[in-house]
Amino acid sequence: MTLNKPMLLVTGMSGAGKTEAMKALEDLDFFCIDNLPPQLLKELSKLSDLSSEQGDRFAVAMDVRGRSMFDHLLAAVGQLREDGVAHRILFLDCGDDVLVRRYSESRRRHPVREGHSLYEQIAAERSLLAQVRERADFVLDTTGTNTHALKERLGRIVLNRDVTQELDVDVMSFGFKHGVPLDADLMLDVRFLTNPYYEPELRPQTGLDGPVADYVFAQPEAENLIDEISTLLKRWIPLYAAAGKARLTVAIGCTGGQHRSVAITERLASLLAQDFKHVAQVHRDLKKNLCRDIQ
Repeated sequence: MTLNKPMLLVTGMSGAGKTEAMKALEDLDFFCIDNLPPQLLKELSKLSDLSSEQGDRFAVAMDVRGRSMFDHLLAAVGQLREDGVAHRILFLDCGDDVLVRRYSESRRRHPVREGHSLYEQIAAERSLLAQVRERADFVLDTTGTNTHALKERLGRIVLNRDVTQELDVDVMSFGFKHGVPLDADLMLDVRFLTNPYYEPELRPQTGLDGPVADYVFAQPEAENLIDEISTLLKRWIPLYAAAGKARLTVAIGCTGGQHRSVAITERLASLLAQDFKHVAQVHRDLKKNLCRDIQ
C-alpha cells in the first residue's frame, strides 16, 4: 500500500533555505524527514500507517550533504514512478550572490569541495543538480524571500491554498494569583468586572455554568469588552498569520481563573471561531480548587 497523498521531495541548492522550508512544511502538517538517503525512498513509500494527525503528507529533504548517496536520487525517483508512488519534487534555488553572502555570514563550509572559491563550488553544485532541477514539479527561488514569505509561498504552490488565515488561536483563561502565562502573546485583565465569587450560590460554580456566565454578561462592561476585543482580534489575527506566526495565544485573566475569565474566554473563542478555522479554548486554572480563596 502506498501513500494516500503525494510524497514531497525537497532538494535544491545548499543555502537556498531547505531548513526553513522544512520547518514551514511542518507547520503545514507535513511529516518531515531531513537528509534521507535516496535508496530508502522506496521503503518510506510503504509507510501508510502513520498517525492521521500528520495527514499522510510526507516531505523528504535530500541534498548534496549525502555526497555519493545523492547520485542515486534520480534512480530512486525513477523507481517511485515505476512503482506508481505519487510524488512531487520541490527544488529550492537562489541567486549566486545571495548564496555566497549566506555562506560567508554563517562561516560554514560548502558541501561541494570542487574549486577554491564559493562561486566555483556553487557552480559545481549547480552542475550536479541540473538534472534534478529539470525534473522538478516546482522551482522556488528564495532570493529576497524571508522565512515569513517562504511559508506563504509554499502553501500556495504545494497545497494550492492561502495559508495566511490558518493560524492556530488559543484563547486561554487564567488566574493572576497563579502567575501569568509565559506563553501568552496578548493578555487581557478582566478583574474590573464584578466578581461572581461573592455571590454564595455562584461561588462553587465556574464560568462554564450558565448562571455564572449570565451574571458576568449582565454587566454592560462585559458585553462592550467582548465587542471591542473581538473586533480588534479579527483585524490583528490575519496580520500575525501573514507575518509567519503559527500560533497566537490570547490570555484572559481574573483573580483565580474560575469565573470571569472563563466566561469571557468561552464567549470570545466562540466569536473568533466564526471567522477562523483553528480556535481553541484553554482554561489553565479551572480544575484547581480555589473556593477557599478570592476568585
